[in-house]
Amino acid sequence: MATQTSKKRKFVANGVFLAELNEVMTRELAEDGYSGVEVRVTPVRTEIIIRAIQTQNVLGEKGRRIRELTSVVQKRLCAIAQAESLRYKLLGGLAVRRACYGVLRFVMESVAKECEVIVSGKLRAQPLGVLEMKVKIMLDWDPKGKQGPTTPLPDLVTIHQPKEEEDYIRPSVVAAAEIIVLAA
Repeated sequence: MATQTSKKRKFVANGVFLAELNEVMTRELAEDGYSGVEVRVTPVRTEIIIRAIQTQNVLGEKGRRIRELTSVVQKRLCAIAQAESLRYKLLGGLAVRRACYGVLRFVMESVAKECEVIVSGKLRAQPLGVLEMKVKIMLDWDPKGKQGPTTPLPDLVTIHQPKEEEDYIRPSVVAAAEIIVLAA
């Protein structure tokens, strides 16, 4: 069953997306004469049109820079987006296990550390039911905190280089016969 969102929420979400997109593009393409961005949403895909003076610099060498910008904009490891993808696959009539494995494979190939997909509820022949889906994605740790948690995961083992050893000089041992006891 599709969730209902109000028009106000939709407009606010679109505005926030445009503001974030404009901020990222301004930061990345300021030297190339960036002047704006236009977003066209179609049923097949979302097209983002970048307006800039130096278009070759935006594209980069062999299209490398535009691919980097595309990967920044895409939310490959967004659990909500993956749950929506799973929903559309199930509504399209794909088998549950096959749809879940497809989402799981896509997430794990996209550098995720761990992924869990939970599907519960009434399926296929059972009358009128609600299907509940959960997708949980765990990212690898990132010291900057942009692509995952800032603290390392507990199962991460770091091996440090050993310190340089200093020469140890053993102190001389004084024999018992050499000790002079002063008696008062």
